[in-house]
Amino acid sequence: MIKIPGMLMVGAMGRGAGKTKFACSLISRFSPQCNITAIKVTTIEKADSGCPRGGQDCGSCSSLNGYYDITEETDSQDDKDTARMLAAGAGRVFWLKALKTHLEEGITALIDIIGNDVVSICESNSLRSVVEPGLFVMVKNHTAENCKPSAEDVVRHADRIVSFDGNEFDIDLSGVNIVSGKWAMRAAATVIIMAGGRSRRMGQDKSMLPIRDKPMIKHIIDQLRGHFNQIIISSNDVSKYSFPDVEVVPDRLTGRGPLMGIACALRASANDLNFVMACDIPEVDISLMKKLLREAGDIDVVVPRTGQGRCEPLFAVYKKNALADIEAALLSGNNRIIDALSGCRVKYIDLSETGARQLKNLNTMDDYQDFIRRKNDINA
Repeated sequence: MIKIPGMLMVGAMGRGAGKTKFACSLISRFSPQCNITAIKVTTIEKADSGCPRGGQDCGSCSSLNGYYDITEETDSQDDKDTARMLAAGAGRVFWLKALKTHLEEGITALIDIIGNDVVSICESNSLRSVVEPGLFVMVKNHTAENCKPSAEDVVRHADRIVSFDGNEFDIDLSGVNIVSGKWAMRAAATVIIMAGGRSRRMGQDKSMLPIRDKPMIKHIIDQLRGHFNQIIISSNDVSKYSFPDVEVVPDRLTGRGPLMGIACALRASANDLNFVMACDIPEVDISLMKKLLREAGDIDVVVPRTGQGRCEPLFAVYKKNALADIEAALLSGNNRIIDALSGCRVKYIDLSETGARQLKNLNTMDDYQDFIRRKNDINA
C-alpha cells in the first residue's frame, strides 16, 4: 500500500453522484491557499474491454498502449472532467489510465512526475486499493440505495460519505484542512492526551521536552488539531498547558494512575467518540489512528495489539459507554486499564495486520536523544 498523505481521494458510490463537482469545489476552495495538483484515474479491467463506464466507447481506453498511460490536461475550456478541474484552479491536472492489475505501477510513475510532496485531489474508487490517501471521501446521490462494485470494494475505508442532492453536498468544508501538506478532516470526536505521569524514567517532565523549538505535547497537538473538534489534556497541572482551544482536565482523585485520567477526561468530553493517547509518542501514526476510529462502530473500545500480544490502551479509541465500567473498576480499587475494560465491548487490532509500525514511546533520556538525532538526520 502506497501512503500519500498529501492526497485527498474522492470516490463515488454510484453513477451521477457528483464526484467531479465535489472535487472541483475542493480545488476552488483550497487552490488560493496552495498549489493543487488534480488527478483523474480511469481503471480498465482488461486491455480489450470496452468503456469502464458502460456507455459509448470514446476510444480512450481502447487506445491504451501498454499497462498505463499518463496525460496532462492543458485546455481549461473543454467540458471534460480534467478540463473542469483545471478551470476550478488546479495548478496541473493529470489523467491516469491504467489496467486494474497495473494501477500501482501507474500511480508510482505519476508520483515520479509530480513529486512525493505535492498536495493533490484525485478522483477514483479503484486507486484506494493500492493507495492510502490523507483523506478518502465518497460521494453518493441522496436517493441512491445501491453502490457500484468498485465502491463496494473500498467503502469500508471511507473517512466520510457525503450525500449530494443535485445542488449541495451535506458537508461543511470548513472542517477540511491542510496541515503541513497533509489532508485532515475534523471529526465529531475528542482527542485526549494523557500528561499526568511522573516521568520517573525520563528524570524530567517528558511532555515539555523540546522538539523543533516547541514542547513535545505541543508538537503532538499540532499533528492532531485538524482531525478533532475537541482537544483535552489530562493533567493535574492545569496552569502548565495554556494552549489555545485546549481544555486541561485534572483527576478527581490523585494517585490512581492513567485510568482515573481517562475516566475524568471521558466525562468532560463533548463527544461520544474519543481517541486517547500518551504524551510521549512524538510522531502520531495518523493512518493507524484513523483506522482505529473507523473500527469503532458499535464497539466501546478499540485497542491496538502488537505481535507479541501486548496491548496499547494509551493509543486507543474509547466510547463514552466505557465510562461506567471504568468508574466501577476505580470504585473497587482496581487501577489497571485492561482489567477495567473486561466488561466492555473491546475490539483488538493487530498491528502486524495493518502494516503499522510499532508505537514508539520516549521513556528515557536515551530514547529522547535518539529520536532527536534521527529527526535531525532526516531534516539534514
